[in-house]
Amino acid sequence: MKIGVIGAGTMGSGIAQVAALAGFNVLVQDLSEPALERATRTIGDSLARMVKKGAIEASKADEAQALISTTTVFDLLDDRDLVIEAIVEKLEAKAGLIRRLDAICRADAIFASNTSSISLTELAAASAHPGRVIGMHFFNPVPVMQLVEIIRALQTTDAVAAKVTALTEAMGKTPRVSKDSYGFIVNRLMAPQINEAINCVHEGLATVADIDTMMKLGANHPMGPLALADLIGLDVVLNIMETLYQGFDDPKYRPSPLLKQMVAAGYLGRKTGKGFSEYR
Repeated sequence: MKIGVIGAGTMGSGIAQVAALAGFNVLVQDLSEPALERATRTIGDSLARMVKKGAIEASKADEAQALISTTTVFDLLDDRDLVIEAIVEKLEAKAGLIRRLDAICRADAIFASNTSSISLTELAAASAHPGRVIGMHFFNPVPVMQLVEIIRALQTTDAVAAKVTALTEAMGKTPRVSKDSYGFIVNRLMAPQINEAINCVHEGLATVADIDTMMKLGANHPMGPLALADLIGLDVVLNIMETLYQGFDDPKYRPSPLLKQMVAAGYLGRKTGKGFSEYR
């Protein structure tokens, strides 16, 4: 199977890496050549760390890198059996991408979205062949995190769902299938908890460190919700909360004012060096 990955950011490069390690031919497409170069370095560094830890043999890392190619030319995705998009978390951008893929790909090619919260049913409606659209929600960091949420749009065919589930297992991941709903399962449960922790900071109920410690010691969480927000990216958390809020039209999903302020200030967490903690 030939796999295309659209978007050479953190998620796209991680997806490309795990697919290549599983022996699949992977083409990564992005508009930015520098982004593709960064992704190639990131994948190389990640594979080198795996070799150093003894997780894989050096020959396996070399084979995986040889299976990955990059391009800025969108039309080169026309021979792919599966295309996974990992672009900006905006419905209009993702739907537009699906329409472009429709114009160049075979009718039996599968289109998967790595969206973390957007309705797959709405995305599938953008395709002339909506039954081939499905969600493959990987988690960051992709090479480490085991779960992939498989989200069936209302239109997704049984055959496509079965193929993607089997492919996910071939990548060494654990697939779990969900019906389409805003936020799916993990983010529908996790993002509101993070949002409420941010509200606790906003209201001055406790310090950031104490809130995280309470959740680790009191709820047996491996990481506190505010540290997790910094890891995910506060902009991503805000996108998820806005999707939940607008999709369900329910005030319980209203984004915290502090979350919106921090995103506006550019305090996005680890990727910018400052969030609820500072990172150097």
